[in-house]
Amino acid sequence: MQRLAIYDMDKTITAKPTWTRFLLHVARTRAPWRLALFPVIGLGGLAYLARGLDRAGLKRLSHRLLLGRALPPAEMAAVAEAFADLEMRSGVLQGALAQIAADRAAGYRLVMATASHHYYAEAIGRRLGFDDVIATNAKRDGQGHILSELEGENCYGPVKLHRIENWLAAEGLHRANCYIRAYSDHVSDAPLLGWADEAFAVNAHGPLAKLAAARGWSQLDWRRP
Repeated sequence: MQRLAIYDMDKTITAKPTWTRFLLHVARTRAPWRLALFPVIGLGGLAYLARGLDRAGLKRLSHRLLLGRALPPAEMAAVAEAFADLEMRSGVLQGALAQIAADRAAGYRLVMATASHHYYAEAIGRRLGFDDVIATNAKRDGQGHILSELEGENCYGPVKLHRIENWLAAEGLHRANCYIRAYSDHVSDAPLLGWADEAFAVNAHGPLAKLAAARGWSQLDWRRP
């Protein structure tokens, strides 16, 4: 029996969402003039709330404005590693660190599954000791430069569970032979939490807290000191 502990990242492991902070970190590091474009992303956020733009579209727009059309792999790796260092110093919840350590000690294979982009989520996951990272992927051009377009779908909601199932198959793991714990802060991960053997609503917002109470899922708050 393979034991897996699957963690969401933003606001589950980290205190705050990471995407916007990553974008600002890269813009300040590489091209400060791009910070003047940030209000346009705010307009994109309003379009998302009005359902005129989906999450993937908002991600493409913000990437294009603050990261540029294409980043060489070495440059992306450098800014991703620097951002991961910053996140480890001040952005990771102590309760998350304790649970990750407990799951590792109990023999669980640690898997991060996040809608955040793989190019920086992997760097954070590596520092936290995760064995595997499943995340949103960016397209690359013929020279390997990272583009603003997505490779496949945004790793969010039902897509995240589908990506995890594909990962299991690629690893030669059968669901019936796995015992799975899942941790998330957001109701969008209800498909994953319902699929897991143990579901943990962590730092849950209102809709997830209500759903967790109805379904008998454990509720944890890692935001407390």
